[in-house]
Amino acid sequence: MNSTDTPRGAILQRDGQTWAIVPRTPVGLITPEVLDALNTVVKKYSIPIVKITSGQRIALVGVKAEQVEDIWADLGTLVGQAIELCVHFVQACPGTSVCKFGVQDSLGLGLELEKLYVGMELPAKVKMGVSGCPLCCASSLVRDMGVIGKKNGFTVAFGGHPGNKPRVGDVVAEDLDKDQVVALVRKLLEYYRDNAKKKERCARFVERVGIDAVKAAVL
Repeated sequence: MNSTDTPRGAILQRDGQTWAIVPRTPVGLITPEVLDALNTVVKKYSIPIVKITSGQRIALVGVKAEQVEDIWADLGTLVGQAIELCVHFVQACPGTSVCKFGVQDSLGLGLELEKLYVGMELPAKVKMGVSGCPLCCASSLVRDMGVIGKKNGFTVAFGGHPGNKPRVGDVVAEDLDKDQVVALVRKLLEYYRDNAKKKERCARFVERVGIDAVKAAVL
């Protein structure tokens, strides 16, 4: 199948005939309106599988190619990146919004990072995790870009990966405020964009160039 035949924001499934789409649900937050829309399209199009993903998104699985655009229109949400080479999503824990262990506002920072960087074109897909305390419930240390809230501010890590060659991300900077995190994430993404090979994930990029080179370029 040519890439031009791929429905927008869709992933071909095992049967080679149906697709999965993943509507945008920034930092895992879902409004009543989105819940209503999801319920409507699942029934209207007889979608057989609805699956919560590891990235705090909801996958609609078993969709026919000719249904995809109509489903996006009915959902009214932004199209979620599926296979594109860009920032796919930011996942975040509740942080100080509700969690008794939270020491930093992970939801607020995660929403800001999502707004600024999701969809940014890069050599490979990038996933971010923002945790509101050192318990790291957003899997920050095994995301391409990780942020962890601590008593004195945020820690930023880069180059984590949870796949078949797992890697714990390297700490780039600590004790940052929100604005400093946003600025550093941009520098890291731009350095990665300008120096990584096509389809080279952040973990493999850091292994190749070394974290010291990354730090020297962004700090």
